[in-house]
Amino acid sequence: MDTTEGGALGMDRADPGHRERFAIPPADGGRYAETAYLAGNSLGLQPLTVREELLEELDDWARFGVEGHLDARRPWLPYHSLLTETAARLVGALPRETVMMNSLTVNLHLLMVSFYRPAGDRTRIVIEASAFPSDSYAVRSQARFHGLDPDATVVRLDSGEIPDFLAREGNTVALLLLGGVNYLTGELLDIPAITTAAHAAGAMVGWDLAHAAGNVPLRLHEWAPDFAAWCSYKYLNAGPGAVAGAFVHERHLGDAGLPRFEGWWSTEEATRFEMSPVSRPPSTVDAWQVSNPPILAMSPVRTSLAIFDEVGMETLRARSIRLTGYLESLLDEFVPAGVLTPRDPARRGCQLSLQVADADEVTKRLRAEHGVCADARRPDVVRLAPVPLYSSYHDCWRAATALKEVL
Repeated sequence: MDTTEGGALGMDRADPGHRERFAIPPADGGRYAETAYLAGNSLGLQPLTVREELLEELDDWARFGVEGHLDARRPWLPYHSLLTETAARLVGALPRETVMMNSLTVNLHLLMVSFYRPAGDRTRIVIEASAFPSDSYAVRSQARFHGLDPDATVVRLDSGEIPDFLAREGNTVALLLLGGVNYLTGELLDIPAITTAAHAAGAMVGWDLAHAAGNVPLRLHEWAPDFAAWCSYKYLNAGPGAVAGAFVHERHLGDAGLPRFEGWWSTEEATRFEMSPVSRPPSTVDAWQVSNPPILAMSPVRTSLAIFDEVGMETLRARSIRLTGYLESLLDEFVPAGVLTPRDPARRGCQLSLQVADADEVTKRLRAEHGVCADARRPDVVRLAPVPLYSSYHDCWRAATALKEVL
Protein backbone atom coordinates (compact mmCIF):
# COMPACT_ATOMS: atom_id res chain seq x y z
CA MET A 1 0.00 0.00 0.00
CA ASP A 2 1.20 3.51 -0.86
CA THR A 3 1.43 5.30 2.51
CA THR A 4 2.52 8.65 1.07
CA GLU A 5 0.44 11.82 0.91
CA GLY A 6 0.34 11.49 -2.86
CA GLY A 7 -1.04 8.00 -2.49
CA ALA A 8 -3.85 9.28 -0.25
CA LEU A 9 -4.75 12.04 -2.71
CA GLY A 10 -4.80 9.52 -5.53
CA MET A 11 -7.21 7.31 -3.61
CA ASP A 12 -9.49 10.32 -3.10
CA ARG A 13 -9.60 10.92 -6.83
CA ALA A 14 -10.58 7.29 -7.39
CA ASP A 15 -13.07 7.05 -4.48
CA PRO A 16 -14.21 10.59 -3.64
CA GLY A 17 -17.31 10.23 -1.44
CA HIS A 18 -19.61 13.27 -1.09
CA ARG A 19 -17.46 15.81 0.70
CA GLU A 20 -18.72 18.63 -1.54
CA ARG A 21 -22.15 18.42 0.13
CA PHE A 22 -20.84 19.40 3.58
CA ALA A 23 -19.36 22.38 5.40
CA ILE A 24 -15.82 21.34 6.36
CA PRO A 25 -14.52 23.32 9.37
CA PRO A 26 -11.41 25.41 8.78
CA ALA A 27 -8.21 24.17 10.38
CA ASP A 28 -6.96 25.94 13.49
CA GLY A 29 -3.45 24.61 13.12
CA GLY A 30 -1.08 22.88 10.75
CA ARG A 31 -0.44 23.56 7.08
CA TYR A 32 -3.91 22.78 5.66
CA ALA A 33 -6.89 25.08 5.22
CA GLU A 34 -9.49 22.49 6.21
CA THR A 35 -9.77 20.36 9.31
CA ALA A 36 -9.26 16.64 8.91
CA TYR A 37 -12.57 15.93 10.63
CA LEU A 38 -12.72 12.47 12.20
CA ALA A 39 -15.23 13.22 14.96
CA GLY A 40 -18.49 12.47 13.17
CA ASN A 41 -19.21 9.81 15.77
CA SER A 42 -19.73 12.72 18.19
CA LEU A 43 -21.25 15.35 15.89
CA GLY A 44 -21.71 15.09 12.16
CA LEU A 45 -20.94 17.94 9.79
CA GLN A 46 -23.51 20.34 8.40
CA PRO A 47 -24.97 19.56 4.97
CA LEU A 48 -24.69 22.69 2.85
CA THR A 49 -28.38 22.64 1.95
CA VAL A 50 -29.50 22.85 5.59
CA ARG A 51 -29.21 26.64 5.76
CA GLU A 52 -31.45 27.34 2.77
CA GLU A 53 -34.09 24.80 3.74
CA LEU A 54 -34.18 25.95 7.35
CA LEU A 55 -34.60 29.54 6.19
CA GLU A 56 -37.62 28.41 4.17
CA GLU A 57 -39.27 27.28 7.42
CA LEU A 58 -38.44 30.61 9.07
CA ASP A 59 -39.85 32.49 6.08
CA ASP A 60 -43.07 30.50 6.27
CA TRP A 61 -43.38 31.25 9.98
CA ALA A 62 -42.96 34.98 9.21
CA ARG A 63 -45.46 34.83 6.35
CA PHE A 64 -48.19 32.60 7.74
CA GLY A 65 -47.99 32.68 11.53
CA VAL A 66 -50.29 30.02 12.93
CA GLU A 67 -51.72 29.29 9.48
CA GLY A 68 -48.38 27.67 8.63
CA HIS A 69 -49.65 24.51 10.27
CA LEU A 70 -51.71 23.99 7.12
CA ASP A 71 -50.45 26.53 4.57
CA ALA A 72 -46.64 26.42 4.80
CA ARG A 73 -44.89 24.94 1.77
CA ARG A 74 -44.25 21.94 4.05
CA PRO A 75 -47.26 22.14 6.42
CA TRP A 76 -46.29 21.81 10.06
CA LEU A 77 -49.24 19.73 11.27
CA PRO A 78 -48.12 16.54 9.46
CA TYR A 79 -44.45 17.59 9.24
CA HIS A 80 -43.01 14.59 11.09
CA SER A 81 -44.49 12.32 8.40
CA LEU A 82 -42.13 13.90 5.85
CA LEU A 83 -39.30 12.07 7.64
CA THR A 84 -41.00 8.74 8.17
CA GLU A 85 -40.31 6.85 4.95
CA THR A 86 -36.69 7.96 4.61
CA ALA A 87 -36.00 7.12 8.27
CA ALA A 88 -37.68 3.73 7.85
CA ARG A 89 -35.54 2.89 4.84
CA LEU A 90 -32.41 3.96 6.71
CA VAL A 91 -33.01 1.51 9.59
CA GLY A 92 -34.70 -1.26 7.58
CA ALA A 93 -38.14 -0.83 9.11
CA LEU A 94 -41.71 -0.37 7.95
CA PRO A 95 -42.96 3.24 7.91
CA ARG A 96 -45.62 2.40 10.50
CA GLU A 97 -42.84 1.14 12.81
CA THR A 98 -40.76 4.33 12.55
CA VAL A 99 -41.07 7.85 13.92
CA MET A 100 -38.71 10.78 14.44
CA MET A 101 -39.39 12.42 17.80
CA ASN A 102 -37.86 13.78 21.01
CA SER A 103 -34.25 12.98 21.93
CA LEU A 104 -32.59 9.59 22.33
CA THR A 105 -32.80 9.02 26.07
CA VAL A 106 -36.33 10.45 26.24
CA ASN A 107 -37.33 7.90 23.61
CA LEU A 108 -35.65 5.08 25.52
CA HIS A 109 -37.59 6.01 28.63
CA LEU A 110 -40.91 6.22 26.75
CA LEU A 111 -40.25 2.83 25.19
CA MET A 112 -39.19 1.25 28.48
CA VAL A 113 -42.54 2.31 29.93
CA SER A 114 -44.01 -0.21 27.49
CA PHE A 115 -41.32 -2.88 27.31
CA TYR A 116 -39.66 -3.03 30.73
CA ARG A 117 -42.27 -4.75 32.86
CA PRO A 118 -40.52 -6.57 35.73
CA ALA A 119 -42.54 -9.34 37.36
CA GLY A 120 -41.69 -12.19 39.71
CA ASP A 121 -38.13 -13.41 39.20
CA ARG A 122 -37.89 -11.71 35.79
CA THR A 123 -36.68 -8.24 36.77
CA ARG A 124 -33.12 -7.83 35.47
CA ILE A 125 -31.89 -5.48 32.75
CA VAL A 126 -28.80 -6.47 30.77
CA ILE A 127 -26.60 -3.71 29.32
CA GLU A 128 -23.03 -3.57 28.03
CA ALA A 129 -20.17 -3.40 30.52
CA SER A 130 -19.04 -0.30 28.61
CA ALA A 131 -22.52 1.08 27.91
CA PHE A 132 -22.80 4.79 27.24
CA PRO A 133 -23.36 6.43 30.64
CA SER A 134 -26.75 7.86 29.66
CA ASP A 135 -28.06 4.34 29.00
CA SER A 136 -26.77 3.21 32.38
CA TYR A 137 -28.42 6.16 34.10
CA ALA A 138 -31.67 5.46 32.25
CA VAL A 139 -31.97 1.77 33.13
CA ARG A 140 -30.92 2.32 36.73
CA SER A 141 -33.58 4.99 37.11
CA GLN A 142 -36.15 2.65 35.53
CA ALA A 143 -35.26 0.00 38.12
CA ARG A 144 -35.70 2.52 40.94
CA PHE A 145 -39.01 3.67 39.44
CA HIS A 146 -40.26 0.09 39.77
CA GLY A 147 -39.11 -0.10 43.39
CA LEU A 148 -36.06 -2.25 42.61
CA ASP A 149 -32.44 -1.97 43.69
CA PRO A 150 -30.52 -0.88 40.56
CA ASP A 151 -27.31 -2.49 41.78
CA ALA A 152 -29.07 -5.86 41.91
CA THR A 153 -31.23 -5.30 38.84
CA VAL A 154 -28.82 -3.98 36.20
CA VAL A 155 -26.35 -6.55 34.87
CA ARG A 156 -23.34 -5.26 32.92
CA LEU A 157 -21.73 -7.75 30.53
CA ASP A 158 -19.06 -7.77 27.85
CA SER A 159 -20.54 -8.63 24.48
CA GLY A 160 -18.96 -12.09 24.47
CA GLU A 161 -20.56 -12.95 27.81
CA ILE A 162 -24.14 -12.25 26.74
CA PRO A 163 -25.04 -15.55 25.00
CA ASP A 164 -23.86 -17.74 27.91
CA PHE A 165 -25.58 -15.50 30.44
CA LEU A 166 -28.88 -15.68 28.56
CA ALA A 167 -28.61 -19.47 28.32
CA ARG A 168 -27.80 -19.74 32.03
CA GLU A 169 -29.90 -16.99 33.65
CA GLY A 170 -32.23 -15.75 30.91
CA ASN A 171 -35.29 -16.53 33.00
CA THR A 172 -34.33 -13.60 35.26
CA VAL A 173 -33.99 -11.07 32.43
CA ALA A 174 -36.89 -8.73 31.71
CA LEU A 175 -35.06 -6.48 29.25
CA LEU A 176 -31.87 -6.56 27.22
CA LEU A 177 -30.83 -3.05 26.11
CA LEU A 178 -27.57 -2.80 24.20
CA GLY A 179 -25.78 -0.38 21.90
CA GLY A 180 -25.75 -1.64 18.32
CA VAL A 181 -22.25 -0.19 17.91
CA ASN A 182 -20.38 0.34 21.15
CA TYR A 183 -19.56 4.01 21.64
CA LEU A 184 -16.15 3.34 23.22
CA THR A 185 -14.67 0.50 21.19
CA GLY A 186 -16.60 0.81 17.92
CA GLU A 187 -17.59 -2.86 18.06
CA LEU A 188 -20.65 -3.77 15.96
CA LEU A 189 -22.68 -6.29 17.92
CA ASP A 190 -24.47 -9.19 16.24
CA ILE A 191 -27.89 -7.58 16.52
CA PRO A 192 -29.98 -10.36 14.93
CA ALA A 193 -28.29 -13.22 16.81
CA ILE A 194 -28.43 -11.49 20.20
CA THR A 195 -32.04 -10.47 19.61
CA THR A 196 -33.00 -14.06 18.79
CA ALA A 197 -31.19 -15.44 21.85
CA ALA A 198 -32.79 -12.91 24.18
CA HIS A 199 -36.27 -13.60 22.82
CA ALA A 200 -35.67 -17.33 23.21
CA ALA A 201 -34.91 -16.64 26.87
CA GLY A 202 -38.20 -14.77 27.23
CA ALA A 203 -36.74 -11.25 27.49
CA MET A 204 -37.79 -8.06 25.76
CA VAL A 205 -35.10 -6.57 23.49
CA GLY A 206 -34.27 -2.95 22.78
CA TRP A 207 -31.34 -1.42 20.90
CA ASP A 208 -29.67 1.95 21.28
CA LEU A 209 -28.57 2.68 17.72
CA ALA A 210 -26.93 6.05 18.36
CA HIS A 211 -23.64 4.85 16.84
CA ALA A 212 -25.23 2.48 14.32
CA ALA A 213 -27.85 4.53 12.46
CA GLY A 214 -26.20 6.01 9.38
CA ASN A 215 -23.04 4.02 10.12
CA VAL A 216 -23.97 0.41 9.31
CA PRO A 217 -26.89 -1.16 7.39
CA LEU A 218 -29.79 -2.09 9.65
CA ARG A 219 -32.79 -4.40 9.13
CA LEU A 220 -34.89 -3.78 12.19
CA HIS A 221 -38.15 -5.20 10.86
CA GLU A 222 -36.43 -8.42 9.79
CA TRP A 223 -34.33 -8.73 12.96
CA ALA A 224 -37.47 -8.08 15.04
CA PRO A 225 -36.31 -6.47 18.30
CA ASP A 226 -39.19 -5.12 20.33
CA PHE A 227 -37.96 -1.54 20.09
CA ALA A 228 -35.02 0.66 19.17
CA ALA A 229 -34.04 4.30 19.37
CA TRP A 230 -31.29 6.42 17.84
CA CYS A 231 -30.07 9.99 17.72
CA SER A 232 -29.55 11.94 14.51
CA TYR A 233 -26.70 14.30 15.35
CA LYS A 234 -23.82 11.85 14.93
CA TYR A 235 -23.63 9.95 11.64
CA LEU A 236 -26.95 11.43 10.50
CA ASN A 237 -25.54 14.98 10.45
CA ALA A 238 -28.74 16.70 11.58
CA GLY A 239 -27.15 19.16 14.01
CA PRO A 240 -26.37 19.34 17.74
CA GLY A 241 -29.13 17.84 19.85
CA ALA A 242 -31.18 16.99 16.75
CA VAL A 243 -34.51 15.16 16.88
CA ALA A 244 -34.09 11.42 17.47
CA GLY A 245 -35.77 8.32 16.07
CA ALA A 246 -37.77 5.43 17.50
CA PHE A 247 -38.87 2.01 16.28
CA VAL A 248 -41.48 -0.38 17.62
CA HIS A 249 -41.92 -3.71 15.85
CA GLU A 250 -45.27 -4.10 14.14
CA ARG A 251 -46.31 -7.06 16.32
CA HIS A 252 -46.78 -4.57 19.17
CA LEU A 253 -48.63 -1.89 17.21
CA GLY A 254 -52.24 -1.54 18.16
CA ASP A 255 -51.78 -3.60 21.34
CA ALA A 256 -54.12 -1.84 23.77
CA GLY A 257 -52.66 -3.83 26.67
CA LEU A 258 -49.24 -2.18 26.46
CA PRO A 259 -48.71 0.55 29.04
CA ARG A 260 -47.73 3.77 27.30
CA PHE A 261 -47.47 7.44 28.16
CA GLU A 262 -49.64 9.64 25.93
CA GLY A 263 -49.97 13.27 24.97
CA TRP A 264 -51.21 15.68 22.30
CA TRP A 265 -49.60 13.86 19.36
CA SER A 266 -50.44 10.31 20.56
CA THR A 267 -53.96 10.42 19.18
CA GLU A 268 -55.18 9.92 15.61
CA GLU A 269 -54.32 12.98 13.52
CA ALA A 270 -57.79 13.05 11.94
CA THR A 271 -59.46 13.40 15.35
CA ARG A 272 -56.87 15.56 17.11
CA PHE A 273 -58.83 18.79 16.84
CA GLU A 274 -62.04 17.27 18.11
CA MET A 275 -60.38 18.05 21.45
CA SER A 276 -61.64 14.83 23.03
CA PRO A 277 -60.42 14.17 26.58
CA VAL A 278 -59.64 10.54 25.69
CA SER A 279 -56.84 9.63 23.28
CA ARG A 280 -57.50 7.46 20.24
CA PRO A 281 -54.01 6.14 19.49
CA PRO A 282 -53.27 4.96 15.94
CA SER A 283 -52.06 1.43 15.25
CA THR A 284 -48.61 2.75 14.40
CA VAL A 285 -45.54 3.86 16.33
CA ASP A 286 -47.01 7.37 16.22
CA ALA A 287 -48.98 6.29 19.30
CA TRP A 288 -45.72 6.70 21.27
CA GLN A 289 -45.46 10.37 20.35
CA VAL A 290 -46.25 12.73 23.18
CA SER A 291 -45.77 16.28 21.90
CA ASN A 292 -46.03 18.15 18.64
CA PRO A 293 -42.70 18.12 16.80
CA PRO A 294 -40.26 21.05 16.77
CA ILE A 295 -40.36 22.09 13.12
CA LEU A 296 -37.15 24.14 13.13
CA ALA A 297 -35.30 21.19 14.68
CA MET A 298 -36.85 18.66 12.31
CA SER A 299 -35.92 20.52 9.14
CA PRO A 300 -32.20 19.55 9.25
CA VAL A 301 -33.17 15.94 9.96
CA ARG A 302 -35.34 15.89 6.84
CA THR A 303 -32.48 17.38 4.81
CA SER A 304 -29.96 14.83 6.07
CA LEU A 305 -32.21 11.80 5.65
CA ALA A 306 -32.75 12.80 2.04
CA ILE A 307 -28.99 12.54 1.44
CA PHE A 308 -28.86 9.02 2.87
CA ASP A 309 -31.89 8.06 0.81
CA GLU A 310 -30.18 9.31 -2.34
CA VAL A 311 -26.72 7.82 -1.73
CA GLY A 312 -27.84 4.56 -0.05
CA MET A 313 -26.49 2.77 3.00
CA GLU A 314 -25.06 -0.16 1.05
CA THR A 315 -22.93 2.24 -1.02
CA LEU A 316 -21.82 4.09 2.08
CA ARG A 317 -21.03 0.86 3.91
CA ALA A 318 -18.81 -0.32 1.06
CA ARG A 319 -16.85 2.95 1.10
CA SER A 320 -16.72 2.85 4.89
CA ILE A 321 -15.00 -0.53 4.82
CA ARG A 322 -12.43 0.74 2.31
CA LEU A 323 -11.81 4.01 4.15
CA THR A 324 -11.60 2.51 7.65
CA GLY A 325 -9.38 -0.30 6.38
CA TYR A 326 -7.02 2.29 4.90
CA LEU A 327 -6.85 4.20 8.18
CA GLU A 328 -6.24 0.95 10.05
CA SER A 329 -3.31 0.12 7.76
CA LEU A 330 -1.79 3.57 8.28
CA LEU A 331 -2.14 3.28 12.05
CA ASP A 332 -0.44 -0.12 11.98
CA GLU A 333 2.39 1.43 9.95
CA PHE A 334 2.85 4.71 11.82
CA VAL A 335 1.40 4.64 15.33
CA PRO A 336 2.67 2.78 18.42
CA ALA A 337 -0.77 2.37 20.01
CA GLY A 338 -3.19 -0.49 20.53
CA VAL A 339 -6.40 -0.55 18.48
CA LEU A 340 -9.37 -1.54 20.67
CA THR A 341 -11.79 -1.92 17.78
CA PRO A 342 -12.28 -5.39 16.25
CA ARG A 343 -10.06 -6.03 13.23
CA ASP A 344 -12.79 -7.80 11.30
CA PRO A 345 -14.60 -5.17 9.15
CA ALA A 346 -17.86 -7.07 9.65
CA ARG A 347 -17.63 -6.46 13.41
CA ARG A 348 -17.18 -2.70 13.34
CA GLY A 349 -18.52 0.49 11.82
CA CYS A 350 -16.31 3.37 10.72
CA GLN A 351 -14.78 4.08 14.13
CA LEU A 352 -11.32 3.01 15.27
CA SER A 353 -10.48 3.45 18.95
CA LEU A 354 -6.86 3.73 20.08
CA GLN A 355 -5.62 3.21 23.62
CA VAL A 356 -3.12 5.95 24.44
CA ALA A 357 -1.93 7.66 27.59
CA ASP A 358 -3.55 11.05 28.33
CA ALA A 359 -6.07 10.95 25.50
CA ASP A 360 -7.33 14.48 26.22
CA GLU A 361 -3.88 15.97 25.70
CA VAL A 362 -3.35 13.93 22.53
CA THR A 363 -6.55 15.18 20.91
CA LYS A 364 -5.80 18.78 21.91
CA ARG A 365 -2.41 18.59 20.22
CA LEU A 366 -3.86 16.93 17.14
CA ARG A 367 -6.24 19.87 16.71
CA ALA A 368 -3.88 22.70 17.65
CA GLU A 369 -0.74 21.51 15.88
CA HIS A 370 -2.10 19.51 12.94
CA GLY A 371 -5.69 20.57 12.25
CA VAL A 372 -6.95 17.04 12.97
CA CYS A 373 -10.25 16.77 14.87
CA ALA A 374 -10.66 13.53 16.84
CA ASP A 375 -12.20 12.98 20.24
CA ALA A 376 -11.09 11.53 23.55
CA ARG A 377 -12.85 9.32 26.04
CA ARG A 378 -11.11 9.59 29.38
CA PRO A 379 -8.70 8.49 30.44
CA ASP A 380 -7.01 6.68 27.59
CA VAL A 381 -9.10 6.27 24.43
CA VAL A 382 -8.82 8.34 21.25
CA ARG A 383 -11.62 7.73 18.74
CA LEU A 384 -11.19 8.30 15.01
CA ALA A 385 -14.21 8.06 12.71
CA PRO A 386 -13.62 8.29 8.95
CA VAL A 387 -17.23 8.95 7.92
CA PRO A 388 -17.82 7.70 4.36
CA LEU A 389 -20.07 10.60 3.33
CA TYR A 390 -17.50 13.35 3.83
CA SER A 391 -14.18 12.02 5.17
CA SER A 392 -11.30 11.58 2.74
CA TYR A 393 -8.32 9.27 2.45
CA HIS A 394 -6.22 12.39 2.88
CA ASP A 395 -7.97 13.04 6.21
CA CYS A 396 -6.96 9.54 7.30
CA TRP A 397 -3.37 10.09 6.16
CA ARG A 398 -3.21 13.40 8.04
CA ALA A 399 -4.58 11.81 11.21
CA ALA A 400 -2.15 8.88 11.13
CA THR A 401 0.91 11.01 10.41
CA ALA A 402 -0.12 13.54 13.07
CA LEU A 403 -0.56 10.78 15.64
CA LYS A 404 2.87 9.44 14.75
CA GLU A 405 4.38 12.81 15.58
CA VAL A 406 2.30 13.50 18.71
CA LEU A 407 2.90 10.05 20.20
